[in-house]
Amino acid sequence: MRTTDMLHQSYLALTRARGRTALMLLAMAIGVAAVVVLTSLGEGARRFVTGEFASLGTNLLIVIPGRSETTGGAAAIIVGQTPRDLTLDDARALRRSYAVERVAPVVVGSAAVSWGGLEREVAVFGATAEMLPIRHWEMGQGVFIPESDWDRPQSVCVIGEKLRQEIFGNTSPIGEWLRVGDRRFRVIGVLGSEGRSIGIDVQDIVILPVTSAMVLFDAPSLFRILVEASSRDAMTSASRYIRTTVAGRHQGEEDITVITQDAVLATFDRIFGALTMTLAGIAGISLIVAGVLIMNVMLVAVSQRTAEIGLLKAIGAPGGQIVRLFLTEAVLLSLLGAALGLLMGYGGSALIGRLYPSLPVGAPGWAVVAAVLVAVISGLVFGSLPARRAAQLDPVIALAGR
Repeated sequence: MRTTDMLHQSYLALTRARGRTALMLLAMAIGVAAVVVLTSLGEGARRFVTGEFASLGTNLLIVIPGRSETTGGAAAIIVGQTPRDLTLDDARALRRSYAVERVAPVVVGSAAVSWGGLEREVAVFGATAEMLPIRHWEMGQGVFIPESDWDRPQSVCVIGEKLRQEIFGNTSPIGEWLRVGDRRFRVIGVLGSEGRSIGIDVQDIVILPVTSAMVLFDAPSLFRILVEASSRDAMTSASRYIRTTVAGRHQGEEDITVITQDAVLATFDRIFGALTMTLAGIAGISLIVAGVLIMNVMLVAVSQRTAEIGLLKAIGAPGGQIVRLFLTEAVLLSLLGAALGLLMGYGGSALIGRLYPSLPVGAPGWAVVAAVLVAVISGLVFGSLPARRAAQLDPVIALAGR
C-alpha cells in the first residue's frame, strides 16, 4: 500500500466515524490550547515585569541604605535598616567617576495636597533634575525640577496628569500655588508619562526638589540614590566605585546595598521562566489524557472494523502495514487536533490581551513546538497498542466479524 493510499484510507476511516473523530480532535485541541494559553500567561507576566523594571531607566543601579548579604531581598529593600544614613553629600560624591553618567537622590513620603478647596493624599517624591532622564519620563506641560544647588530648597513642584485633572480640572496648573503638607509650592510642570512604574502611579504624584522634600518631611537622610552608569559595560565599574566611595565616607564600613537592574531582571527571568515551564508541564498533562482517549477510542474502533482488517490481511496486507495504517490515523488525529488547538490557543491569548492590554501575552516559540510534538508523540505512543492488536487479528476470524 502506497503512502498516498494509506493517507486516503486513514482519511476515509476518520470521516466515516465523525462523532468519534470529533471527540478525539476536541480532546487533543484542548490540550494544545491549554499549553498555548498558560505559557502565554507566564510569558506575558515575565515581559510585564521586565518592562516595569526597564521603565526605571537604562543601565540603572539602585543604592539602598543598609547592608544586605543577599541583594534583592525584600526585607532589605523595604525596611532599609541603616547603621548610617545616606546623605546628599554621599550622592554628590558618586558623580565623580567616568563610569557614572547621572545621579539622582530620592526622598519619598506622602502628604495632603490642596488647591481651591479640594484636597487629597498623594505620594510625594523629592528629586533633582537628573530624575527625568534617568527614569525616561516625559513632560506634558511646563518644565521639570530645574538644575540648581541640591542644598538650596525651592518652592516649586511638578505634578502628575491624574492629579492635575482631579485638583485643577479645566484650569491650567502652571504658575498656581499648590499646598503640600504645611507648605506651598508653585506648579511649574505636569508629567506626560503614563501608567505605573514599580507600583507607583506616575500620573498621581507630586515631585519636589530633593531638599524641599527633606525639609517637608523632616528627613535627615535619603530613601534611595539612583545611579545611571555611562554604559552597560561600565555597570560593574560603577557598582565597585559606589561601594568604595560610600565605604570611604562611612569610616570604612560598607553599609549599603547596590542592586543592579540586570541582576533584578535576571532573577525575575529565572522565576518566571520556571513558572512558565511549570504551567506548560501542567497543561501537557492534558495532552497525555488526550492520548489515552485516542488509545481507548481506537481500541473500540478495532473491534468495530474487524471485517475491514480481515479483508486487508486476506488480500496480503502484512501486519506491519496494518500497524502503519492505524498509526497514520493516530498521527492525522494528533496533527489536526494540534492545528485546531493552536487556533483556539492563539484566539484565547488574543482575547486575554484585549481584556488585559497591559499584559503582553504571547506564547514562546518553544512552547508551541513542544505542544505539537507532544501531541504527535502521544498519538503515536497511545495509538501503537490498538495498531498492534489490529495486526494480530486472524484474517479468517476477522472476516467473519468476530
